[in-house]
Amino acid sequence: MFTRGIDKRMKIILLIFSSILLVIVLRVFYVQVVDYKKLSNLASDLWSRNLPIEASRGRILDRNGVVLADNITTTSLVLIPNQIKNKKEVTTKLAEILGVSFDEMKEHVYKETSIERVHPEGRRLSYVVADKIEALNFDGVYLVKESKRYYPYEEMLSHVLGYVGIDNQGLSGIELQYDDYLTGENGAIKYFSDAKGNKLELTDLYIEPQDGMDLQLTIDINIQKSVERELDNVVDMFNPDMALAVVMDPNTGEVLAMSSRPNFDPNNYQKYSQEELSRNLPIWASYEPGSTQKIVTTAAAVEEGVVDLFKDEFTDTGSVQVDTARIKCWKAGGHGHQTFLQVLQNSCNPGFVKMGQLLGKERLFHYLDLFGFGSKTGIDLNGEGEGIIFPVEKVGNIELATTAFGQGISVTPIHLVV
Repeated sequence: MFTRGIDKRMKIILLIFSSILLVIVLRVFYVQVVDYKKLSNLASDLWSRNLPIEASRGRILDRNGVVLADNITTTSLVLIPNQIKNKKEVTTKLAEILGVSFDEMKEHVYKETSIERVHPEGRRLSYVVADKIEALNFDGVYLVKESKRYYPYEEMLSHVLGYVGIDNQGLSGIELQYDDYLTGENGAIKYFSDAKGNKLELTDLYIEPQDGMDLQLTIDINIQKSVERELDNVVDMFNPDMALAVVMDPNTGEVLAMSSRPNFDPNNYQKYSQEELSRNLPIWASYEPGSTQKIVTTAAAVEEGVVDLFKDEFTDTGSVQVDTARIKCWKAGGHGHQTFLQVLQNSCNPGFVKMGQLLGKERLFHYLDLFGFGSKTGIDLNGEGEGIIFPVEKVGNIELATTAFGQGISVTPIHLVV
């Protein structure tokens, strides 16, 4: 009876120890296998530090490989406060070199953090400033490589390319639209330190940065130069509030050149107002298409068979009355008797009013839709306008007449093919 009681207690104790051992084994398995990566990273964070190495942003090229947006190498200041021995001296010297107050620099030097990036005064330093800092040879003071965006053609194509901020993030134009592709993956120099932040005598690890992807546009730099030159001439001659031009390949829809005035230098975007930076006029502005609308009216009239350009005739007396509005021809006294082909050749306003009336409002508006008026083009640039705006306050024949020859309609964007 006594022996059986002992056996029973031994079995219970053995079961308890076995259970504890099983729990320990399972816990070790979980730590070593399941949770290893997480715990390893946490442990590594306690004694390893990373000095960042910025990846270069992808370049932007024209259709022939000419570089439109490039990078230049600069250096930036990074501090490891725990490694700085004479903090007052370091603060004084750095403040003097960077041209900031002692208190401003003190916030960085005395900050309780493993790594402190001196921002913004320590970013994108010139070679002269970087050499002065390097000559100090202070512990805990590091200069790291950074990539700065550079636009070799300055104002040219500025609204299309856009610009980047101090951290190389795209803020407008192509730079913003394709920021995910242009942005690379930063690397680092990993070193090891003790709990106080003192650097250990262990080999540093170099993690190579991955540069961003290059982006090739349909833009042709030679055509772009011609457009820029002509816009400058227009501004010099007429001093307009704005000027703009777009050159496209009519067979493919590819944009070969695009520019507007006013423009800006993306290398120094801080000097410009937000209005100058953000308004890419060829895709943003709304304005009347004028006589370019006559092409749509003519195409619709021919397609619907309401006129025969070669046989049907029209007499232009110089103007035509539409309700209370009198629509004049650009030629005083009109063009007289002519075929509708001559109406097109002469850009005769009353003749196009007649074409519009023969088509009727519904059919004309239907062709406007078919030609894409009222719809966004889907161009890969931010800020595209909302498209055609019809004069809704006008009805009946007046509305029909104005749409027939391009008055009272705003279209965004308008493509000028030259």
